[in-house]
Amino acid sequence: MASPEYRSPARPAFVAASTPRAIHDALVGDEQAEFDRRYGEEMAAAAASLDLTGVLTVLSTFGLIAEITQRHGADAHLRMLAQAEALEDGRSVSTIGADEHRARINAKLAR
Repeated sequence: MASPEYRSPARPAFVAASTPRAIHDALVGDEQAEFDRRYGEEMAAAAASLDLTGVLTVLSTFGLIAEITQRHGADAHLRMLAQAEALEDGRSVSTIGADEHRARINAKLAR
């Protein structure tokens, strides 16, 4: 009995968006440099230990950040980082109340 014909999958097992290059390219600002540094460190450690746990953790962590950045846009992500830095430095940031926030959402949803 002949083996069934092998057909390669339409896409590779690892989705392109989860590759180190795709994650790097989706990151902005200092996060890109931090990813490069941490990924390089974990790759070097993995080469010595034959354990990819650290590499996979870096890819998972920065992959989520890259996804959020792409979903909200680079400018919005940079604004969020600037606000987080201001809060860490003890500076105040502008905020809006829940009622105004609901009104903006309803306006966007045309309610």
